[in-house]
Amino acid sequence: MLGTRAVLKKRAKDEAEKPFWISFADLMTALMVLFLLVMSVALLSVTKTVSEAERAKAERERDIDALLEKVRQAADRYPGVTVDKSRNVIDFGDRARFDTASHQLSPEQARLLRAFVPEVLAIAQDDLGKRWIKRIVVEGFSDQRGTYLYNLNLSLQRSQRVLCVLLAPPLAGETPMSPEQLEQIRELFLVGGYSFNSAKSSFDESRRIELRLEFLSIGEQRPSTEGIPRGNFGPCALGN
Repeated sequence: MLGTRAVLKKRAKDEAEKPFWISFADLMTALMVLFLLVMSVALLSVTKTVSEAERAKAERERDIDALLEKVRQAADRYPGVTVDKSRNVIDFGDRARFDTASHQLSPEQARLLRAFVPEVLAIAQDDLGKRWIKRIVVEGFSDQRGTYLYNLNLSLQRSQRVLCVLLAPPLAGETPMSPEQLEQIRELFLVGGYSFNSAKSSFDESRRIELRLEFLSIGEQRPSTEGIPRGNFGPCALGN
């Protein structure tokens, strides 16, 4: 009898504990399912973000390629002017090359620049241009003759000379740029100079003019030009 009661008491104790262990197991299962659900949602969110970033990057590259193609088509109308899509550069070649140790441009070279640049400005004003073109850097160069600082200054003067001829009054027979186009030049164009590290293999090639297009990053906006005084460009600081 005593043995029977002991067995019954143990069995009753085991049966009393079973519901607790079943509930604990269910709780652990539910937590595991919840964890997997949260991880799945997080993974989907990350995957979606990466996919959207890749899609935006691909779209930007396509748009920039389309812009460069428009610039190339414009350059084709001016023999000697080429576009290097790999460097985002417009090269004027022999059509706008400086003389040795000089920052002067001939009237014919000035005419070419004032004829071609408005076509680039028109591209910068279309939907793709407004979306992606950040600035246009006028890059002047010099060869390896002379000192480093002399050539650095000369290359900057050559870049500045390009801006001077663009903003100068038109010559006889030229179509003048509109005030809006002149303001575009002020807003978009930037001068830059280089010396030894950008010299080409020949002296002639090192006295070149290039326009380098810089593009906005994804989500970046053009700097605001509000509050900048209009007109009054002034005379060229380099003289005639």
